[in-house]
Amino acid sequence: MAAGGFSDLRQKLKSMPPHRDESKNKYVDGTSNGSGKGRKREYRESDGDECEHGEDSAELREQEARRVSSSILQEDAFTPEECALIEEKIDEVVAQGEAGLYREHTVDRAPLRNKYFFGEGYTYGAQLEKRGPGQERLYRKGEVDDIPGWVDELVIKRLVANGVIPEGFVNSAVINDYQPGGCIVSHVDPLHIFARPIVSVSFFSDSALCFGCRFQFKPIRVSEPVFVLPVRRGSVTVLSGYAADDITHCIRPQDIKARRAVIILRKTRADAPRVDCDSPLSSPPVERPAPLKAKRSHSHRRARPDAAHRPRVLEMDKEENRHPSFSRQRRRSGSSETYWRRGQDSDKHRESSGRKVKMRRH
Repeated sequence: MAAGGFSDLRQKLKSMPPHRDESKNKYVDGTSNGSGKGRKREYRESDGDECEHGEDSAELREQEARRVSSSILQEDAFTPEECALIEEKIDEVVAQGEAGLYREHTVDRAPLRNKYFFGEGYTYGAQLEKRGPGQERLYRKGEVDDIPGWVDELVIKRLVANGVIPEGFVNSAVINDYQPGGCIVSHVDPLHIFARPIVSVSFFSDSALCFGCRFQFKPIRVSEPVFVLPVRRGSVTVLSGYAADDITHCIRPQDIKARRAVIILRKTRADAPRVDCDSPLSSPPVERPAPLKAKRSHSHRRARPDAAHRPRVLEMDKEENRHPSFSRQRRRSGSSETYWRRGQDSDKHRESSGRKVKMRRH
């Protein structure tokens, strides 16, 4: 058992009192396009309880939860048999990564979470020379491996046939492989790197995607979400509009109860910046995969208790969520074509307005 008596990060989180923001005032944006003025949410200093104006705050939280829900499309896309086949392919990716068969920037390892970039990869989090939103850069062409053929055949073509994405949209595929207790901190997928919508497909187990959480560390704590979206094995989730651009999303440690993998499908912007040729992060393009040193045996997939107790976060820069609130579980369905058009309209509006999501550096 790890120091402190906890063998799993989820147990430690469960034992902690709910996190309350210590600041007196938080601002909640009243509209999804930034045109409205913020409204204050007050906190009592004496006991940290929310708000002398509880009804007003609850209404604001409800409004924001509706904005998030209305900009999410979710549907079941793969049968259990199809999931099993895709999960075998994911295991093959993991094995190739362990054998050092991928290029250097294809694989990013962290405790309880491995990330595999295909097609396009980018710098983020601790990799950045300058920290903060907007500093992310694509690697030069050829520095990550191509999208595997099975991702195109088994996943992308199915989503194209279902009308979720248009043909030729995807040029970046990322596989996130989580162990129990793994997480990804609150973030917005870089607006200057990726077009909208953001598409993800879940495998191995059910989990949840949370919006509007605040992470704190030493010890790790996660505030109550504005909105909680259950994600089932074999389901596809499409984020556009408010859910993609105006509020952070994350995966909390307590929501990964069993191994889970997600395939994230995106399109990079034509004008997305790339790592400079003279940057220390950049290396000459290679014709063949540059072997990686094999790091660990397959047995590393069982999470060590001490690793769970002391997580090392290498995800995207910790960005400010602006308004934690009560969680709600909701599933929204709708026309894929409508969602697609909404995502494109959101891109055009954002480019014309120049509005940015305010985030926080840690």
